[in-house]
Amino acid sequence: MSNTTAPTENIMGTAPVGKLLMKMALPIIASMLVQALYNIVDSVFVAQINEYALTAVSLAFPLQNIIIAAASGTMVGVNALLSRYLGERRKKEVDSVAIHGVFLSIVISVIFLILAFIIVDPFVSAQSEAADPLIHEYGVTYMTICCAMSIGICMETCFERLLNSTGKTNLTMISQMIGAGFNIAFDPILIFGLLGFPKMGVTGAAVATVTGQCLAAVIAFFLNKRKNTEITLSFKGFRPDGSMIKRIYQIGVPSIIMVGISSIMSFAMNVILNSFSSTAVAVFGVYFKISSIIYFPVFGVGSAVIPIVAYNYGARKKERVKRAVFVGNVASMCFILVGAVLFWTIPDKILLLFNASENMLEIGVPALRIIGISFLAAGYCINISSVLQALGSAFYSMIVSICRQLVVLLPAAWILAHFFGLQAVWWCYPIAEVSAVVLNIIFYRKVYREKVAVL
Repeated sequence: MSNTTAPTENIMGTAPVGKLLMKMALPIIASMLVQALYNIVDSVFVAQINEYALTAVSLAFPLQNIIIAAASGTMVGVNALLSRYLGERRKKEVDSVAIHGVFLSIVISVIFLILAFIIVDPFVSAQSEAADPLIHEYGVTYMTICCAMSIGICMETCFERLLNSTGKTNLTMISQMIGAGFNIAFDPILIFGLLGFPKMGVTGAAVATVTGQCLAAVIAFFLNKRKNTEITLSFKGFRPDGSMIKRIYQIGVPSIIMVGISSIMSFAMNVILNSFSSTAVAVFGVYFKISSIIYFPVFGVGSAVIPIVAYNYGARKKERVKRAVFVGNVASMCFILVGAVLFWTIPDKILLLFNASENMLEIGVPALRIIGISFLAAGYCINISSVLQALGSAFYSMIVSICRQLVVLLPAAWILAHFFGLQAVWWCYPIAEVSAVVLNIIFYRKVYREKVAVL
């Protein structure tokens, strides 16, 4: 009798889908919420300096989002490919994808280190040409530090996504919570010069942010080395494989473009809103900070859906794929409904967290209520986008994102601003989300017929 034992199948192919999705999603959601919280705390403390500082941090968002787009989009390709190879029991390819993910994340951080000293000043100037010089100074300082030290967010994203791809989402919560905890603790210390530290203002906020990210990256790396036994991380004998990189970016590029498009949208919206007042830009920045708390649970569900769908698609388990899509849709809608209710009922309380002036409340309260209408549609769209990526059809997700933000949202914002004024601008969000729902339904039905129905 042979003593050889068949390898145990990963839980993504055996555990009940509903419980598996929640088991994987909840730690991701918890860690994302903590991460969102420290982004909000960052702005809350910065707002205590003055409204100019809050506006400057809002101007930094598009560039920060481009960094996140490059890092997270690359790892979407790594995550989907790695999970599929796990489902097909191809250990060599699993390890190759993982180490290429680490290599590409390092390359991305080096690129942004160089760009930090080239593009930041013109980037700020383009958004705030008519703004106070102090806004420009704050914005350049904050952005330069975040861009030059992007290695923290790039490597944190890499190592945490590797843990996600094998179902160890509880470990990602550890690294993110420690990094976020550091940021939350040191934000006021470095901004206001507490406990013997120098008073650094906006610079202190940026330093606390990038240091927290670097700390989280180091912890996530050691968790992979010690706990993630399904992946072997070693650069011994490593040489970049062009074909592997191509396969990663065939899946990842649409995601990079999707997230990057939101940077273009944010940049353009800042320009449109700044034509009314810098306070309108600050309101837009507050919306993005608060919406991260609302959207991160949905993104957490999507992050759990991707490896589950990819694994079971690779293992040709049709019913589990269908079940994951359904449960993901229900969970996403439930989570985002909570956020919509908050935007409808207490927008003034939300804005007051950021030391809002009477002018900011006058602009912001109706803005948040109008934008909140779009949340329910957005929950469905985010989950279906994750499913399309997991099935190797991320191109369709990219098309939806382009249409939503560039073809519909921005033109609608410009038209509404030009003909109806500032308070009408915010209706561009509900309009854009309705168009995205229609496109997602069409594309998912097509992909389902071609890839899932034939399993």
